[in-house]
Amino acid sequence: MFCEKAVELIRELHRISDGQLPAFNEDGLRQVLQEMEALYDQNQADVNEAKSEGRAELIPSIKVRHCCLLRDQRCVTAYLYDRLLRIRALRWEYGSVLPANVRFHMCAEENFRMTIVVLSQLQWFSQYKKSLASFMRSLGGGEGLDITQDMKPPKSLYIEVRCLKDHGEFEIDDGTVILLKKNSQVVLGVAWDILSCVCVMSVSLCPQHFLPRWKCEQLIRQGVLEHVVS
Repeated sequence: MFCEKAVELIRELHRISDGQLPAFNEDGLRQVLQEMEALYDQNQADVNEAKSEGRAELIPSIKVRHCCLLRDQRCVTAYLYDRLLRIRALRWEYGSVLPANVRFHMCAEENFRMTIVVLSQLQWFSQYKKSLASFMRSLGGGEGLDITQDMKPPKSLYIEVRCLKDHGEFEIDDGTVILLKKNSQVVLGVAWDILSCVCVMSVSLCPQHFLPRWKCEQLIRQGVLEHVVS
């Protein structure tokens, strides 16, 4: 039956929760495009025959196929547009560099037509992150502002986090460098010196880290750190 494959593409997106990018359904999209080509070719043949031989009985079939063509087109457009919205959301969640498994879901086999579609998605993501970076640099009187941080109003400037895997050196604003290593024991504590009104950093032995929220949000999203809720 016409349009079944196109509708299945939409159902596939509904089965995947928001914030996740499903694997690119190359086979399903190819079948829809092949169906559209077949419908178009058949309509062209019937239109020519109806004009040359005056066969008015072909007009209803032509109209039905044309409606199916439009439906297929809408479904394909909705499928690709929804993927772009999900890719845009991934930039806010993971940052400018997507994880390998996410990029894998944007890939297709060596097929000329599908490769063009996938390249368009990759190029769109690259252009979007450049536009977003340019906009953020223009904020704050030219000093820049990272609007991808603190997506929800923070309750505190520092949060307690646990390192889940090796990440290497991590530097905070005052120049202090700590080593984020799985099950590391070094903790950066924060306290205020009331007399001098400055922030004093202290190091103690503990399996957690107290870090500035805005500095570690990206690492939490990437699975390097875990927010410890006390």
